[in-house]
Amino acid sequence: MTERIEVVVAGGGYAGVMAANHLRQRDDVEVTLVNPRPSFVERIRLHQVAARTGDAAVDFRDVLGEGIGRVEDTVTRIDAAGRRVSLASGGDLPYDYLVYAVGSGSRTAGVPGAAELAYPVASLEEATRLRSVLDDAPAAVVTVVGAGPTGIEVAAELAGGERTVRLVCGGVLGPYLHPRTRPMVARHLGALGVRVLDGPSTAVVAVEPRAVRLADGRQLPSDITVWAAGFSVPELARRSGLRTDRDGRLLTDETLTSVDDDRIVAAGDVASPSGLPFRMSCQAAVPLGAQAANTILSRIAGTEPAPVSLALLGECISLGRHDAVIQRAHRDDTATAFHVGGRGVALVKETACRLAVASLTREARRPGSVFWIKDRGRAARVRERIWSDAVRARETA
Repeated sequence: MTERIEVVVAGGGYAGVMAANHLRQRDDVEVTLVNPRPSFVERIRLHQVAARTGDAAVDFRDVLGEGIGRVEDTVTRIDAAGRRVSLASGGDLPYDYLVYAVGSGSRTAGVPGAAELAYPVASLEEATRLRSVLDDAPAAVVTVVGAGPTGIEVAAELAGGERTVRLVCGGVLGPYLHPRTRPMVARHLGALGVRVLDGPSTAVVAVEPRAVRLADGRQLPSDITVWAAGFSVPELARRSGLRTDRDGRLLTDETLTSVDDDRIVAAGDVASPSGLPFRMSCQAAVPLGAQAANTILSRIAGTEPAPVSLALLGECISLGRHDAVIQRAHRDDTATAFHVGGRGVALVKETACRLAVASLTREARRPGSVFWIKDRGRAARVRERIWSDAVRARETA
């Protein structure tokens, strides 16, 4: 009788689901996915949930392959020595390999009042709560704090009707965007009725019951304050005694393997290979999930895992239901001057959202079918040099 290899996948987002499906290339691997919700969440649609213009919940049966076990719970501790994870319900699960894919959540950065009074949109529960609050105040003054992709998309989606929507950047509009792209995005937001406040003096230093206070001393009225100023990762790895980068991501080598334990492999927002994490995004999470699974499959087969290789070629941001912008990037994920926007791009954005789920569904049906663009540029050479230096250091220690 063939011995079964137990793999626990902690987290059921894009990276975790892709890893679970990709691992099914071997018949002797038994996969258990641990996730706190009964449904897969299309995180890139949460702004639509908040605005009541779309849904984000997908039945796990539509994206997970047959034979994958599912536990509706949260991993609270990793016992690397004992190869077990503790669950919030009080039980635990043994593993031969662990995929660490617990994702990311809201980050209030210690701003007074933000955690208590603002409404984040980093999870389905948060977006649903915000939707309920907005329903009760159709003519509210809404302040969206944070002008990354999430903040821009939320502000654009909420614009219109009786609401007054303000986007407070705390710096530049769209920090990832090229300077030539920002004016176009600002024009689109203005056409929707969104007032954009940018510059360092617009950093929010306090959230009050019906206002926000800025770094320059201004107090802006705000019936509903939406917090979209960045993300943070869970403390699970650090709490479990595993080394992390300064932001709490699991520190790994270039094969996505924990520097502390070769039975733990990271994927998605919580992975920090060589201390150089990829941009938090669905675009990165899906291939990183597959690459984490490939590392485990290589170790089971007794072969050397391949280093991570991934090129992020840009960003697509919704500007309401009828417009969007595509920002192209170099293979090292820095923005170029090329950008395009308009109604046609909104269709491209919608197609990209659908393809993200379709890639999971395809992998569920045909494990090993996923593909992605590999990095052959400057970023890859930097990663290779860092990894080679680390390997040599271990060999000479």
